[in-house]
Amino acid sequence: MAKTKAEADLDQPDEQLDRAIEELRGVLHEEEKRPDAAFRAASGANSSVIMNIPVDVQIILGSTEMPVSDLMALQKGSTVALNRRIGEPVDVVVNGRKIARGEITVLESDPSRFGIRLTEIIAGTKGA
Repeated sequence: MAKTKAEADLDQPDEQLDRAIEELRGVLHEEEKRPDAAFRAASGANSSVIMNIPVDVQIILGSTEMPVSDLMALQKGSTVALNRRIGEPVDVVVNGRKIARGEITVLESDPSRFGIRLTEIIAGTKGA
């Protein structure tokens, strides 16, 4: 059965994400295979240190602007309207930098919790 253009467009970000993940795995796997023992020992130690560095991960559902008077009037039960609609992607921010977008999903392993299914990886630019 042929896919519609909309279905094909929905599959494209998933394929891009899968390719990016596989490329990263390939690079890491190649680093492990390098014959230089000193390099491997150093990179093994460095990667262990790097992999244990904590990062701040935030999922941004939306934002809003309001005057201080409205902020001060908030109380239990107040509703704050955000700048995004239901179903729009949310931003994944690591250490203050947007790295991906995704959609909210219920965890299969624990239906009382929700998570994010990544739908787009933001291409990074090298900083100064």
